[in-house]
Amino acid sequence: MKKDEVPQDKKIIHGEDNSLVKVLYVTGNDGKYETTKYEGWDAENLAMSQAWDDIDERIGQTRQKVLDGELSPVAYYMEKSLMDLSTLAQYTGFWKFFVKKHLQPASFKKLSAKKLQRYASVFNITVEELTHFPG
Repeated sequence: MKKDEVPQDKKIIHGEDNSLVKVLYVTGNDGKYETTKYEGWDAENLAMSQAWDDIDERIGQTRQKVLDGELSPVAYYMEKSLMDLSTLAQYTGFWKFFVKKHLQPASFKKLSAKKLQRYASVFNITVEELTHFPG
């Protein structure tokens, strides 16, 4: 694609952050490859916006389940960090079986300070934030 053919449609992606741009490799006027900033095109931006809306909805549903006592805060922060069981298990070093168990409030309440710290480190939060989930 030539540099002057790169679409620059108005961004409508999640949060409409004007600082978020992509870099593409394009062919310059001299025929050599160079980079250019790219804000996307309407179809791509719309798809990204819809995907982020779905993610926000899942995070909200998980948050409510934590508040209702159905899941532990680990589930919320896992969802918020866009992780699944396997990914979280790899980052924490816990077996997937134990991560799944820690998603249950009763099991979560029994976690040692060391295990809580491992989760907090992965989620880049404090143990206090993990154990005192905001209502």
